[in-house]
Amino acid sequence: MSLTYRHILVAVDGSKEAEWAFTKSIEIARRNDAQLSIVHIIDNRALSTLTPIDSTLYNENEKFGEKLLQTYQKKAEEKGIKAETFIHLGSPKTAITADIAPKVKADLIVCGATGLNAVERLFIGSVSEHIVRSSSCDVLVVRTSKEFEDA
Repeated sequence: MSLTYRHILVAVDGSKEAEWAFTKSIEIARRNDAQLSIVHIIDNRALSTLTPIDSTLYNENEKFGEKLLQTYQKKAEEKGIKAETFIHLGSPKTAITADIAPKVKADLIVCGATGLNAVERLFIGSVSEHIVRSSSCDVLVVRTSKEFEDA
């Protein structure tokens, strides 16, 4: 049994909470000399009603995700952390634990306590709650601190 983390997965969606989770994941990766995998999930449930002709929303989401991941990867590498990125189409609740975490052999998943979709959280529960319940590895749910919001 290892007391260090080797493969850290951090989920990002553009929210302040995800930014704080990313910041914490960088520090954890540095302390453990771990590899960082940064994932952004494009929620396919919101896109399921689109016709093949109307792919604008998907393309916008993909461009947003790619830019977000490039920014985070650059920040990680500037801190000396080896980072890889993944953009994935699916349900954030299941994709993180069922698809991405096993693929990268994550031994720690870091995510924000809340994300961009507050309406979904009210009706069917949060992504972070689902990750905690279904993950086979350690999970760190990060709450944004007042100091971070003010920075």
